[in-house]
Amino acid sequence: MTKYDTLHDRLRGPIAKALQQELGIKNIHALPRLQKVIVNVGINKTKMDGKEIHEFIVDVLKRITGQKPVFRTARIAISNFKTREGLVVGAMVTLRGKRMEEFLDRLISYILPRIRDFRGLPTKLDGRGNYAIGLRDHTIFPEVPSSDVGKIFGMQIQITTTAGRDDYGKALLKHMGMPFTPDRVKTTPKSAEKVDSATDKGNTPAS
Repeated sequence: MTKYDTLHDRLRGPIAKALQQELGIKNIHALPRLQKVIVNVGINKTKMDGKEIHEFIVDVLKRITGQKPVFRTARIAISNFKTREGLVVGAMVTLRGKRMEEFLDRLISYILPRIRDFRGLPTKLDGRGNYAIGLRDHTIFPEVPSSDVGKIFGMQIQITTTAGRDDYGKALLKHMGMPFTPDRVKTTPKSAEKVDSATDKGNTPAS
């Protein structure tokens, strides 16, 4: 039976070596690293208000992350959004260390591939090497039992790194196995190829 190397071990072994080679960084302590992962659920007052749904969200996040979430409340009242000061607007879990690594390991290797018609994640980071993933359906996590349609909610997963720049952050995530959408190969249109060929021969292409 083949031994599975956890993300914790790979980050300190083959991933670190690959980053050193790709980024040209000799000092292993200067390599981009994972800092924290925030799992956030926005709570819509009209659809997700009430003690029962709040308890359901807390239970789901505890099952998914292994950690109890905290509720976020509105700091100020905004009449246009019908929010008042102190109103619950979200639930959040902040993961660090091994718990963060275990969550990302499951997310990358098992959860994301389970999404129907999954074709990869966008490659855009935030300019500082951090990355956000939006999920529409919490039931893609196997720890969560099937829910009524009315109880299905989405979440955002924010991955914060020490990279400081997008190319370093993307390199770290890529070597972790983040399933990014493949870069499109730029092809020269056939019409342009004909023009280039005719120009090279000193001919004027026909209009």
